[in-house]
Amino acid sequence: METDHLRIRLFIGAILVVLVVLGLRLVQLQLVDHSAYTGESQMNAVRGTTLQPARGLIFDRHGDLLVDNEPTYTILLTPRYFNGERTELLADLLAVPDSVVSARLQEARQWSAFRPSRSFREVPYEQFSRIQENLYRLPGVAYEVEQRRRYHTDARAAHALGYVREITRPELEQLRPRGYRPGDLVGKAGIENQYEELLRGELGRAFKFVNVHGMEVSAYQDGAQDLPPESGYDLHLSLDAGVQALAESLMVNKRGAVVALDPNNGDILSLVSMPDYDPGIFSRSVDSATWQALTTGIDRPLFNRATMMRMVPGSTWKPFMGLLGLQEGLITPHSTTRCGGGYRLGGRVFRDHNSTAHGAIDIKEAIQVSCNTFFYDMMMRTDVNTFASYARASGFGERTSIDIGQQTTGLIPDSAYYNRTYPRGWTPGYSIILGIGQGDMLVTPLELARFTAALANGGALHEPRLVNRMVNNDTGRARVPERAAPQQLPFDAEHFDTVREGMQMAMEHGTGRNLQIPGIPSAGKTGTAQNPHGENHSVFIMFAPYDDPEIAIAVMVENAGYGATVAAPIASMMAEQYLTGGIEQSWIRDFHINRLVNELESAPVRRAGGQASVELRQP
Repeated sequence: METDHLRIRLFIGAILVVLVVLGLRLVQLQLVDHSAYTGESQMNAVRGTTLQPARGLIFDRHGDLLVDNEPTYTILLTPRYFNGERTELLADLLAVPDSVVSARLQEARQWSAFRPSRSFREVPYEQFSRIQENLYRLPGVAYEVEQRRRYHTDARAAHALGYVREITRPELEQLRPRGYRPGDLVGKAGIENQYEELLRGELGRAFKFVNVHGMEVSAYQDGAQDLPPESGYDLHLSLDAGVQALAESLMVNKRGAVVALDPNNGDILSLVSMPDYDPGIFSRSVDSATWQALTTGIDRPLFNRATMMRMVPGSTWKPFMGLLGLQEGLITPHSTTRCGGGYRLGGRVFRDHNSTAHGAIDIKEAIQVSCNTFFYDMMMRTDVNTFASYARASGFGERTSIDIGQQTTGLIPDSAYYNRTYPRGWTPGYSIILGIGQGDMLVTPLELARFTAALANGGALHEPRLVNRMVNNDTGRARVPERAAPQQLPFDAEHFDTVREGMQMAMEHGTGRNLQIPGIPSAGKTGTAQNPHGENHSVFIMFAPYDDPEIAIAVMVENAGYGATVAAPIASMMAEQYLTGGIEQSWIRDFHINRLVNELESAPVRRAGGQASVELRQP
């Protein structure tokens, strides 16, 4: 019994001790440390803020800066904390109607009432400064210093670089798990899109105390929990900005494309699609009229003709036919065919250009003078399935791993194609013109350039590539894109020598004789692609120097006439620019530059600032 009373007294004593301790602590909090905790009690929330990294820079093959970032100011609205009575004040500071502020608030509320939304972008610095001064009067209003792309050279390279634009709702739904928010910028085309994840970098986080008005008061735990952002990777391209700028200036007012490759590895030295656009316009808000012109206008400037335009190659196809004929034993390097100005098939004569007769000629001479009859005869001695097999093994009608995204393939017909297309039957008259690059066949500029590069190097069909390496300056990490091993064209090595000799003869004594690079032997082939709907298309392929090729080029210009008068001088001057650093000043170069820039055109709308920028090299 005595033991029970002792236990009760001990229990009551313990309770009293606890109550005394709690009472003393309450006195300390309420009276002694009142001032220390009063301010912090007002900071009753911690807000996490995403920190955007600096987007990676882009350089050309020589280390020249093509694209970087510049600051731009964005006003954020958090609807839960915004005082509607301050709508007029904010509108006045932003110089916009009250209704615009109300509409942006509603948009922000649809995203989240408690999270800041980017409601006003590209705010001029003067307005931004006024808002900064009045932030204490504007609960629920904050700001971010963002970035937009800035372009530094005369080379637009719009279809290679692509552009950056505000994320769309469907994209946001897909990318939200990776930290994307409404208003974020995302790569939309070209390498900006293909390398988006690496260019964007890693997001950071900052934690701030905010008061009941949603205004930031101080850093949470003095920033101990903050995570700084990590900048995106810088991209170092194979592109030569000087050659690119020259090609763009020579393609002013034209529809078409140019692709230049390094035949030793597939590096893209230049990629031009015309009409083009200024990628800098996407660094600002794009109005609906401009967007309509870009997407639905007759010029279709967003369409990448370099990788998606399909055109008959015309006589630039004849080197391929020469390889096919030599490999199949249809001809030898020295066997001849009589070029009499035309080829009779049944009751129809397929004419040579101007019905010119050249007599008995071999394959090299046939390429030099571009005799149609020689290649009609060869096509009649093979079949369309053999033709298609060799063409596809040479990269035509096949996708590549090019790292700019948009791409289509050419059309290479075989018997199955003809049976589908002409179910009532087809005859050799349908296929004979395949021998001269006409008829039911189409190639892209990229495919033609890639084949030309393989011709130049002796048969290695490299995968085209724009990005050579990626470097993260924050971490020091470097990455090199993987490349597939080149395929080998299905032709014996000696056949390349024969065909290349014919292409060199074409440049020295044939249709390209006025287009030689001064002091540098080259090889090329002109083409005039027939167009039943208007002026013929101008096509040209070349590589240089002849003995040790460093550049291979394909040029295709819509509705521009002969290959020798438009496409060929463009390629020749590009090669000269790349190999020598300039264009030799001469009457023939001056003539071509003036004619290409100021006289010839195949597009109805002139590109702004379309004057040639050509560096002249003294002889």
